[in-house]
Amino acid sequence: MAGGTTVVHGTGGVDGPTLTVDELAARAGVTVRTVRFYGTRGLLPPPVIGPRRVGRYGPEHLSRLALIEELQRQGMTLAAIERYLEQLPPDIGAQDLAIHRALVATWVPDSAEVVGRDELARRLGRALGDADVERLTAMGAVAPGTEPGTFRVDPGLLPLAAELLDLPIPYETILAARTVLVEHARSVAYELTRLLRDEVWQPIRDRGGVGGRNGGVDGVDGVDGVDGRGPADAESAAEDLRMLSAPIRPLVVQALVTAFQRSLKEELRTAFAEPGAEAVAATDTGTGSRAASDG
Repeated sequence: MAGGTTVVHGTGGVDGPTLTVDELAARAGVTVRTVRFYGTRGLLPPPVIGPRRVGRYGPEHLSRLALIEELQRQGMTLAAIERYLEQLPPDIGAQDLAIHRALVATWVPDSAEVVGRDELARRLGRALGDADVERLTAMGAVAPGTEPGTFRVDPGLLPLAAELLDLPIPYETILAARTVLVEHARSVAYELTRLLRDEVWQPIRDRGGVGGRNGGVDGVDGVDGVDGRGPADAESAAEDLRMLSAPIRPLVVQALVTAFQRSLKEELRTAFAEPGAEAVAATDTGTGSRAASDG
């Protein structure tokens, strides 16, 4: 990835209001020196050079900084982060970068971040009215903190939810959509957990645990605990479960996101087809479904 600051006209993923390097650093919660260092390493694309040769940054840069922060929380080195970013499409936009961050954040242990209203507004780069806070809460991006005037923030959802604040979507519709997502997500989680338990976990227990070790999760009779297991065996069972679920979770989440994106695209195409174009929409939907299954 090329580093440095160059003159770029009309590219760099900058849409809408642009930011100076100081404004970008403040919005991202990093120092100006960090922004420039990431630029020299090629982790950030160069800014657009505007009047008076002042570099301007946009949503893509902000989303990249947030993704870099999340990858660092995962323990990745800068070299590893650079390799990760190199795998992304060169024209990836701010929204897709935010989705990547949301996916990465699912593997970070829950550590609720609590901020005040002023800090929340600073991160979003806008004033927040009561209606804005209600909409962010309805989308699950924030939740009331234990102290008055504070909020628990979901760093993965917040930048995505912020983009919807100015869209003409009724508050009730947001709540209904979240209810649908939560209910169906719980149903999917239940079925996948059942499959993991019955088709994967139970056979491994019957063999004596991961690797077929004895005395682990084989339900030895005469040992205190659930199903004849003592505390040590229960710890072994928990470790086995972690070993199984860790490599499965990324695949499951990515598969869910991909399947949902494809399904939503086809549903939107059908629902908003022009009058009299039902036959074309049906044909496109069938073709798209086959392409999705092939993909």
